[in-house]
Amino acid sequence: MTTILVTGGTGTLGRLVTERLDAEGHEVRVLSRHSRPYAVDLREGGSGLDEAVAGVETVVHCASSPRGGDEQAATNLITAARRAGVGHLVYISIVGVDRVPFGYYRSKLAVERQIEQSGLGWTILRATQFHDLLVTLFQALSKPPVMVLPAGVSDQPIAVAEVADRLAELATGAPAGRVEDMGGPVVRTFPELARAYLAATGRRRPVVSVPLAGKAYSGFRAGGHLTPERAAGKGTFEEYLAARFGAGRR
Repeated sequence: MTTILVTGGTGTLGRLVTERLDAEGHEVRVLSRHSRPYAVDLREGGSGLDEAVAGVETVVHCASSPRGGDEQAATNLITAARRAGVGHLVYISIVGVDRVPFGYYRSKLAVERQIEQSGLGWTILRATQFHDLLVTLFQALSKPPVMVLPAGVSDQPIAVAEVADRLAELATGAPAGRVEDMGGPVVRTFPELARAYLAATGRRRPVVSVPLAGKAYSGFRAGGHLTPERAAGKGTFEEYLAARFGAGRR
């Protein structure tokens, strides 16, 4: 079996990837800021990172933060992986990072370029947004009496478990470069998704769509973050909501 390091292995995606690889009998190491014995802040690197990658054949890089630091983290990880002779670096990115000029997307695209130029064997998978991300967004937007949404924007949410399955599959194979994007089963408008969330949680809010400004908004409105031709996911947003919230809270 293979020795595999999963960065961000305690996160929403990384935890599931770790569980799947462990169930297949691989030796799995979990790297995160607070998970011992490999408690490492990738943005800082250091000797702890060298210990984490020593003897590792494959790294699955799930650690990421919209608050910044991804590029420095990737630099440190790639440098340590080279020293350790890692043969395969698998990275999870986002559909549309090269089409939507959003700050976090630009950072993810920059990390893709770093990996492509690393000299390591690499695989990059881009996926659409996870269901729980939309729930987090709608939880915030539904706090006021009126739920205000960006006009003209749709989304294609996917089950995180399905992405974890695909990443685990890729981690146990040979480096494959940029593989096909992975999107949820259907593209839905924001109002449709928001009303599904409100119904599942038993909330009542008027839903109003408001046009925004900026290049990033234009990119999202144009559907740059969608991949309808790669609708590989099976689980729907409504199925996720039913599993999480049941019949709806009152």
